Amino acid sequence: MAGFSLDFENTFEGYQKIEDGVYEVVIDYAKEDATPGGAEFTNFTMTIRNDLEQPFKNQKIWHRNWKAKETGKYNMMMFNTIGKAAQLQNGKTYSSFDELLDDYRGKPVQVYVENETSEYNGKTYENLNVKQWKPTKFPSVQHQFKGEGKGGAPLDNGGAIDIQEDDFPF
Repeated sequence: MAGFSLDFENTFEGYQKIEDGVYEVVIDYAKEDATPGGAEFTNFTMTIRNDLEQPFKNQKIWHRNWKAKETGKYNMMMFNTIGKAAQLQNGKTYSSFDELLDDYRGKPVQVYVENETSEYNGKTYENLNVKQWKPTKFPSVQHQFKGEGKGGAPLDNGGAIDIQEDDFPF
């Protein structure tokens, strides 16, 4: 049986409140989801790039694009806006919605975010909201996801993971 050791260079740094401002990010992935109450949305998960000098490197930013309750459909203007910022191909036809969402993966964009408070069911919540999407000013992405180089890999939205018998410590 192999032994275990700790590596204090490979730890979670904890959460810091991201301040209002402009950040260069990479889109980790976009996927559909729903609230416990059934409200459907697409969640864009982004990471603040660590290959550029900017605060809050490696922290996550989430953006939700909600389906309209009345129609059960998305307002495609938001997907177009994010696609333009991500420099996706204008006019490209996708065979499925998942194929469109997959096209956002790994794309760098620049976002402007603001902290806002909202009230829901008598409780006050603070949310970080993406207010503006623009093309990146730094298209050459050298961002290293946490864990890369130490046997880890960037997290994704459920892609296949190749685990070999030698990867297990027991």
